[in-house]
Amino acid sequence: MLDDNKHQERLQRKSHATAVSSPQQEVDVEGVESSCGAFGYLRGLKDVSASVEMRFRDGKSMWFPYSWLGNWQYSPSDGLLLKFTGDIVYLVHIQGSNIDRPLNDGSINLTHAGLQRHRVLWLREMTPDEVRQVGETGPTIDSIEVAEFESHSALKAWLGKNAPAFVR
Repeated sequence: MLDDNKHQERLQRKSHATAVSSPQQEVDVEGVESSCGAFGYLRGLKDVSASVEMRFRDGKSMWFPYSWLGNWQYSPSDGLLLKFTGDIVYLVHIQGSNIDRPLNDGSINLTHAGLQRHRVLWLREMTPDEVRQVGETGPTIDSIEVAEFESHSALKAWLGKNAPAFVR
């Protein structure tokens, strides 16, 4: 049986080891991947990822294949709403600031050059201190909320309660 305390310690060490020392600074990983505090991405214009990982503050992660990504919506004031459809429907509501702002070199942003082109590898909930460090200079992710649905009516009810700006 796995010792939960040791598992949590490893998660903490891993999250500290993979955290960006300065969320404003991009990090080059083996020349293929780069990241900012909010997300990691493939650098090559023609490179694509098979899936995108959602990283939560508590150390847990959830992966979604890009082949499941359906329609998605962005609103500067309400965030990003992604819909993944597989055996059931998942909605991923991402809230933060400057989500569509290009990074320092201007070659990528989370929405158009990132998710739309399947170049984003992961998105990460940032701590309040990390968000303050970035300020207005780059993208931040305050929260990632994932919900799963087996019926359209349950999906609509959840949207009405948790993301009303995206209800049509």
